[in-house]
Amino acid sequence: MATTRLDRALVVDTALRLLNEVGLEGLTLRRIAKELNVQAPALYWHFKNKGELLDEMATAIHREMTRTPMAPAASWQEQLARAQRGLRAALLGYRDGAKVFSGTRFTDTGHAAAMEAHLRVLVDAGFTPSAAARASFIAYTFTLGFVTEEQAVQVAPGERAAGYDVDERAARIGADHPLAAAAGADLFLNYEERFEEGLRVIIAGIEATLPPSAGRA
Repeated sequence: MATTRLDRALVVDTALRLLNEVGLEGLTLRRIAKELNVQAPALYWHFKNKGELLDEMATAIHREMTRTPMAPAASWQEQLARAQRGLRAALLGYRDGAKVFSGTRFTDTGHAAAMEAHLRVLVDAGFTPSAAARASFIAYTFTLGFVTEEQAVQVAPGERAAGYDVDERAARIGADHPLAAAAGADLFLNYEERFEEGLRVIIAGIEATLPPSAGRA
């Protein structure tokens, strides 16, 4: 077998490319090694296991997402919304992107500058640092969970998972469960509109429960 000069960046780039082809379940170190034309043990010099690789992949996705700084927002509400739209777009750029992000940790401190700028907008609007962090986390987990569910149905652009046809689902559930049958259109269609609706709910909830100091919002 021919050898390839490996480094962490090459392994991660290859893994991200393969992710779009085979999904997270099909992405194994053996499959990546085959793509790189090396023996699988060669990858263990760089990553002890798949978990370490996923951490590096999540870091790479975040690095892409924050490469172009966001324009200044007019309000903390718009800042929060823009950040979540950017996160969703980045996760949707990869098959199972939300699953890659979920439970992983960044492998360098490159994310800190973007986080600092994001939190600074909230603090300057009157949030305490603690409330700003919690508000950001609430919005982040909404987006991560939303995209996880979205990608389970809409696997990739133009590719819909089996079992999520709304009319077929309604017929299968039957007339005895009319509310559950009718809910399919609100659960499994129009993700763009539903995401924006969810963002409005999240921001309204933050305004109600973690409000900035009076007169500074």
